[in-house]
Amino acid sequence: MRNRSSTLIAAVVFGLLLTAASRPAAAADMALRASPAAVGGCSELVFVCENGRQYPLCPIAVSVAGEVVTASLRTGHSGGVHVRMVPMGVGYRYAGRGIWVDGFRGNALLNFGKHSQIACTIENY
Repeated sequence: MRNRSSTLIAAVVFGLLLTAASRPAAAADMALRASPAAVGGCSELVFVCENGRQYPLCPIAVSVAGEVVTASLRTGHSGGVHVRMVPMGVGYRYAGRGIWVDGFRGNALLNFGKHSQIACTIENY
């Protein structure tokens, strides 16, 4: 009888842990969000940077909550650079081959490799 009750308690605790683990992370609230209309074509999310250029973020995959999970960052090269959201404690990061964006809310730093960084803001068009 004692073995059954300890097994039941373990099952209840395991179920509670699974329920708590399924809540969305607080860091996900800081990720960029796309409108449903933006998923089909290029986005209205644009990084407007201090170098005078604009870099549109074109969503490829969007979570149920509307967060951009993968996207193409248009840098002027044909087709852009494929970037993926990287979970962060605070803010967001989208990383791709040789490029990454670190940001918090409407401010971002666009990094082209280790030695080139540009300050940007996010505009919604």
